[in-house]
Amino acid sequence: MTTLPAYPVTTVGSWPRPSWLRQATKRQSKDLAELRDEATLLAIKYQEDAGVDLISDGEQRRDNFFSFVAEKLGGMKLMTLSELLDYVEDKAGFEALLGALDVPAFAIKNPAVTGKLSVERPLAVDDARFLLEHTRKPVKVTLPGPYLLSRSTWVKQLSEGAYPTREALADDVVQILRAELIALAELGVAMVQFDEPVLTELVFTGKAATRTFMCAALAASADPQSELNFAVELINRVAEGVSGPIVGLHVCRGNWSNKEEVLLEGGYEPLIPHLARMHAVDQFVLEYATPRAGKLEALRGLPAKAQLGFGVVNPRTAELEDPGAVAARAREVSELLGPERVFLNPDCGFGTFAERPVNDAQTAYRKLQVLSAAARELRAGG
Repeated sequence: MTTLPAYPVTTVGSWPRPSWLRQATKRQSKDLAELRDEATLLAIKYQEDAGVDLISDGEQRRDNFFSFVAEKLGGMKLMTLSELLDYVEDKAGFEALLGALDVPAFAIKNPAVTGKLSVERPLAVDDARFLLEHTRKPVKVTLPGPYLLSRSTWVKQLSEGAYPTREALADDVVQILRAELIALAELGVAMVQFDEPVLTELVFTGKAATRTFMCAALAASADPQSELNFAVELINRVAEGVSGPIVGLHVCRGNWSNKEEVLLEGGYEPLIPHLARMHAVDQFVLEYATPRAGKLEALRGLPAKAQLGFGVVNPRTAELEDPGAVAARAREVSELLGPERVFLNPDCGFGTFAERPVNDAQTAYRKLQVLSAAARELRAGG
């Protein structure tokens, strides 16, 4: 088991990609692999210099936090949201929704299942090995969650030939993610975080709005309760019985825009009972840096031993939080849960989508410094 200091500081995963990496990715330059390595080394150095305790690779090899699976798995095709509009029943309605929510349909890409899935390359094992070789600190690896993948990649007209239902697709997704988790555990990764941001949509938008923009949510049923039960079942199947790394689950309210008013709003109260049934999850990575997240009291409903990845700086703003205020918020949540259960992190990633980063590297670095300063104050008993 990895030893971490009190109030460990980490990121949610993504880091802004340098402009030269984005350009090389568009051109598919011959030296793209080397440039991705270089960008990863920069992301590691930023984190280490900022005092981060649990290091990620910044997702520098990914177009976004879940689309990269199309490069690793056979049976998938990477498509822009504008291309996917051709396969949505209410094309005009979905197009209008994207515009209202400040979603660039040509810039954000989504993997769609077009055939039976096959693993051509590991999803994250090779990246994790590179990360472990280039930092002496414990490392964290992020992966899209099983509910997100089965929901966002199953597009009826494209997928039903290989998988008649989402449930059939989910069975293969669970097997792939579980094998990846076991391999990461064998490597010695300290934490594996599964991203399931779309869960908040289920409890905040209601039955009449199953198609908001939360990760190209094209395949949800009209029943939020059955969807949440499905999500609980899937993550437990992926992680149950796997020992070694901390298994985390990240839930946010959207991170595609700097406009807070277009992102989801609501407290965690309706979601907490479902998180409590995720017995294979060790840590819930939740956002609390903005009033949109509601009250801390909701956290009392988390499982007694579950850790909290406490989102306490906003990745989308230029303004820097005050370390003292961050420490005060952490003390508040420590009184509810116990200090040994609290990690400090931003609400979400700084560069969830490569072409749509919500911040620049220098601001992200300074925000991590704020977290580290708050952690030092807390460790000193201040």
